[in-house]
Amino acid sequence: MTRRWTAGLGVAFATVFVSAHVLRAEELAVAVDNRSMPTLCAEEDNVYLHLRSTEVRRFRVEAVHPSYIGTLVVDRTAPDFAHCPSAPPSTGPTFTPRRVTLYETPEWQLVGYTFERFWRANSVPIRTGDRVERNIHLLQLWTRFQDRAEEVLVLYPTDGYWRARPLPPAHLRSSAYGSSFLIGPIEVQGRPYVDIRDVVFEPATRTFTLHFARGGSGTIRVEGIDQERIALDVSLDREVAGGLPFAALRSMFVAETNADAARVAWRTQNGPSWQTAPIMSFKDAKAVEFWAERVVPSRHNTSAPDLIFRNFSAE
Repeated sequence: MTRRWTAGLGVAFATVFVSAHVLRAEELAVAVDNRSMPTLCAEEDNVYLHLRSTEVRRFRVEAVHPSYIGTLVVDRTAPDFAHCPSAPPSTGPTFTPRRVTLYETPEWQLVGYTFERFWRANSVPIRTGDRVERNIHLLQLWTRFQDRAEEVLVLYPTDGYWRARPLPPAHLRSSAYGSSFLIGPIEVQGRPYVDIRDVVFEPATRTFTLHFARGGSGTIRVEGIDQERIALDVSLDREVAGGLPFAALRSMFVAETNADAARVAWRTQNGPSWQTAPIMSFKDAKAVEFWAERVVPSRHNTSAPDLIFRNFSAE
């Protein structure tokens, strides 16, 4: 199956979308483990699913509109702090808040934000061409679609968290972000994070290159985007050492109808069919394809996309 995607104003990706149903003999399985904890707070990332493999050098991450997206009339995106503990006073170094445009054309824009405070103090250089910016806590990638700017991908360089979303469906003005994911050697210091030494953005290919503090590098390329999904091609230049995960999903689950991810589905190598489980009941699997999803609308981030990890390869 092939598909050609565009991103508005005639900007063609000219990308061949390779179906997940590739030859079974070529599929590589990875270990998926569930370290999630229960919570009543809808603003807490209590879901933690991580992926391990010493062989993986390339894979795909996709954010896909949930199956019920066509039924939505009203989207709910407001925060819900019911049952959440009071936030402790902010600590850590302070910064001068700012917004800076690192790259801009009529079709694409990369914007950086500096917050007044952030939980990690390290400064990650962000390079675009000859320009280098520091103390950027949030990067936003925007594209032009139907005469509007749409934010489709974000990265928090200081701790390595990504979020992605497709272009909004035809009947909704916008759609929400939901689950986050991490790429690279994942450590835990209060919460899971990736220690990134620097980030390079290549506008011509819409590619982010990350150099990790533990050594090695990874690239995340926007391979395609439309009103159904956004696909990211990910490659790592070496094994993630020390038994650390090479990727992870972070999300929120309180109940089936109050979650950013409520169920998981996965395929095993040469398995005859998909397996499914509630996200909090899932324990582990050796998967060639893994999907975190919702099958009924949630009162929290109702339009937020499902996340898929697939096409694992040792290339």
